[in-house]
Amino acid sequence: MTTALLVAAFLMGFLGSPHCLGMCGGLVAAFSLSMKDVSPAKRRRLIATYHFGRLVSYSILGLVAGLIGTTVLEPLMKGNSTPRILLGLVLVFVGVTMLGMPFLNKLERVGMRFWQYLSPVRQKVFPLNTYPRALAAGLLWGYLPCGLVYGALLIAVVAHDPLSGAALMFVFGLGTVPMLVATHETVGWLRDKIGRFRLRQVNGALMVLSGMAVIFVPMIMMSMHSGHGGHGGEDDHAQMDHGSPSAMVSEADNASHQDMSQMNNSTHDMNEHAETVDHTQ
Repeated sequence: MTTALLVAAFLMGFLGSPHCLGMCGGLVAAFSLSMKDVSPAKRRRLIATYHFGRLVSYSILGLVAGLIGTTVLEPLMKGNSTPRILLGLVLVFVGVTMLGMPFLNKLERVGMRFWQYLSPVRQKVFPLNTYPRALAAGLLWGYLPCGLVYGALLIAVVAHDPLSGAALMFVFGLGTVPMLVATHETVGWLRDKIGRFRLRQVNGALMVLSGMAVIFVPMIMMSMHSGHGGHGGEDDHAQMDHGSPSAMVSEADNASHQDMSQMNNSTHDMNEHAETVDHTQ
């Protein structure tokens, strides 16, 4: 897992938090009303407690997602580029989702059925006037169906490591905290800035570009490298062989051998000529 993925997960949570506020605003209001009789100091601690519970739930989901990636996907993708391509495709998919494509709406509706099953349990945590109740409320909140959470879980799956998946989801949850704990005035300011500068869409576009880079840049680099390596490779090899010390020694030995052969031939011719003269005399 790289730092870039952690940063992407945090920005995904932070810049997508206006969506989280729309999904979770009613729940946050209910939590707030249930704490109306506690002191301001204890109220802040209870808020921190249920957000901690929510981050724990996200981490558990990330752990399970990473475990799925490790046990199911990784054995199928050893020794090839499939993990990298799959990560790129997930980043592109999540980026397009942040740009506004409603790909995960149906999944949210499926998750809502599970959320309804938890209704009897949810009623037991109110009022949130104790820390165990606040923690339990946060743990349940983490399973509220949300397309943004499902997109982050896809990244956790392709992380191929349970601990990395848990870390990614924890960091994603941290990104959502500022919007959900801000006062009414601060919430309005954050939503205005994120909406005015289209920061969510900008982050989605960056994730799409990052995913495409993860997929295609290594392919392009390998293609360029193989093309460069194939051109002139034999010539370079020949030049290296010709100029190598062993080649120079071999050439010197051949030259010496040829000189010795010529000297022997000359001596043999002189002896034959002398013998001919003697017979003539």
